[in-house]
Amino acid sequence: MKTLIIYYSLDGNTQSIAETLQQTLHADILRLHPIKDISGSKLMRYFRGGKQAVMKELPELAPLAKNPSDYDLIIIGTPVRAFTYAPALRTFFHQYPLTNKKIALFCTHEGQAKHTLTNMSDQLPNNEIIATKDFPDVAKHREASVDEAKHW
Repeated sequence: MKTLIIYYSLDGNTQSIAETLQQTLHADILRLHPIKDISGSKLMRYFRGGKQAVMKELPELAPLAKNPSDYDLIIIGTPVRAFTYAPALRTFFHQYPLTNKKIALFCTHEGQAKHTLTNMSDQLPNNEIIATKDFPDVAKHREASVDEAKHW
């Protein structure tokens, strides 16, 4: 089964989990890159990212290096922004509709995942969601989070 891990990461926590999954599964990996990403201090990035999520903004993405339609299993990861997925993923879901794929979803957060995984699932009709997982406090518990990702 050909596997692709698609993720967006700003602070490196989601990237850490995505790279662990890539190594464990020997999968291809694709990081989503907004043309104009959030910048500033961690606090300012938190507020700007939350605003983008609440306002349902669609940041422009750099062209993808891989074609998701070429894969059977797609694992999608996001940090939680305002209790939902990152705006870069909102753009991805709109520009690259997936169908008839096996999908696994994960999120990283420092508080609560709330509806993040459900909201992502809702954007992926006509696919089979085979697994979901949230990874809390990756920055504080990186080694434990990496071990948990390997077993997931």
